Amino acid sequence: MLHCRRQTRVKELRIGGGDRRGFAIDPPFEVLAPSEHTLPFVFASPHSGRVYPKSFLQATRLDGTAIRRSEDSFVDEIFGAAPTFGAPLIKAHFPRAFVDPNREPYELDQAMFDSPLPQYVNSRSPRVLAGLGTIARVVRDGAEIYGRKISFHEALMRIDTYYKPYHAALRSALDATHKKFNFAALIDCHSMPSIGGPLDQDIGATRPDIVLGDRFGTSCARRMTDMVERALAMQGFAVVRNNPYAGGYSTEHYGRPTVGLHTLQIEINRALYMDEERMERTAGLKRVTSAITTLIRAMSEVDWRFLRPAISSSQAAQ
Repeated sequence: MLHCRRQTRVKELRIGGGDRRGFAIDPPFEVLAPSEHTLPFVFASPHSGRVYPKSFLQATRLDGTAIRRSEDSFVDEIFGAAPTFGAPLIKAHFPRAFVDPNREPYELDQAMFDSPLPQYVNSRSPRVLAGLGTIARVVRDGAEIYGRKISFHEALMRIDTYYKPYHAALRSALDATHKKFNFAALIDCHSMPSIGGPLDQDIGATRPDIVLGDRFGTSCARRMTDMVERALAMQGFAVVRNNPYAGGYSTEHYGRPTVGLHTLQIEINRALYMDEERMERTAGLKRVTSAITTLIRAMSEVDWRFLRPAISSSQAAQ
């Protein structure tokens, strides 16, 4: 089955000061569309991007391996079968350490910047306080990213060039799905370190194979979470819900079951498929990819009309 690709292209981007030139990530993301949209889902991989702008690498104090600690490495590959079974897959090419699309647009840490931030910036969220805002201060193991303060203009360039177009494409895909089926569901695809890190609530804890985040039953129909959990458990995975991850910004922002918009976050334990120290694939990648493909195939065989809203979107707006 052939896939159609919609690419958003940007020109060379200058960030920072002096003569340092950065090179735009071209395209910043891809939308892999099915030849026929038959599954009322949109799959998104916001954190698997691994194309690092030259200027960013020059600005960071971390080496090439350490800067990748925040990546959800290879998750776009693991969920790559989605278009084959009738659903679009959106995958970011820009890295999470550069700009994080699973945050509010302006979750920024004042301590990172060389001038006061505007009042509309959310600088007190738990994610910002942990150093993991829209522009992160640290990678997932707590290592500081920058050796200098950055400008707010630099942050705006990243948000306007990468974050906003990514969410515009995601919203467009969800709107098109909702229009076609009268409901839509987002699967937000992630991976997690096998052990809770210094910035996590489960420091030092060994994690299950898969965590499903549905904001404690508020971002999607419980029956949907039940079906995904059962399909994964039947393949031998240890699956839990909402602990330690209940879902991030995208899960909360797009999950509105009352109007037929459902969102479920899936976190996969990285030890199942990669060497977490070397950031390299292992033999387990084939098994995990096969299992997720089996899940998507099973999803394509379900009658999802129970996800339709009890009330119409126009009624909910009144």
